[in-house]
Amino acid sequence: MNIHQIRLAKMATFAYIIEDPETKRCVLVDPAFEVKRILREVEILGLTVVGLINTHCHSDHTAGNREVVEATGAPVMIHREDGKALSGLGNRALTKVMGGKRSPKPSRLLKDGSIIEVGKGSITVLHTPGHTRGGICLYMPGHVITGDTLFVGAVGRTDLPGGSLKVLKQSVREKIFTLPQETVVWPGHDYGKKPKSTVGFEKKHNPYI
Repeated sequence: MNIHQIRLAKMATFAYIIEDPETKRCVLVDPAFEVKRILREVEILGLTVVGLINTHCHSDHTAGNREVVEATGAPVMIHREDGKALSGLGNRALTKVMGGKRSPKPSRLLKDGSIIEVGKGSITVLHTPGHTRGGICLYMPGHVITGDTLFVGAVGRTDLPGGSLKVLKQSVREKIFTLPQETVVWPGHDYGKKPKSTVGFEKKHNPYI
């Protein structure tokens, strides 16, 4: 599976395109802003969008959902613990402020261990609560997209509803730091000194864990 990282202008959010190079099918991860730019990249790569995955329900990761669905028909996927909040009142208000539209309801509610097929490849869902109750990471051999669970040299905030620093640390230790040390870490925001890291580096150097 190929990972294409796209840094969005608002809030330094990272969106991702996960591509199966054999079938040219892909899923979009957290396409919150600049949807036309993201879809243009999909077009340049010659891909077909078959799904949209949100790593969690916050608007800075979901504000572009409706625009993507209207353009591609892709089903929206999110962990079941964040499913209701995705199109709830709080998210609706923040999404509007950020220039987006209310997200469609999810087509598929995920759980720990869910498998998402992308062409001939697949993604394994790791439930990593702590930033939100339904936060997830997306694992493929050699790669893990960590959303707001783990950043380069930091972790996601835990002072919002559903957050818990204790739970987040447990998620990182049990679900991310147990992956192969060379696994590339692709975070949800460009908050670190570099746009990606590895499990081994974060396990050794991240001061929050």
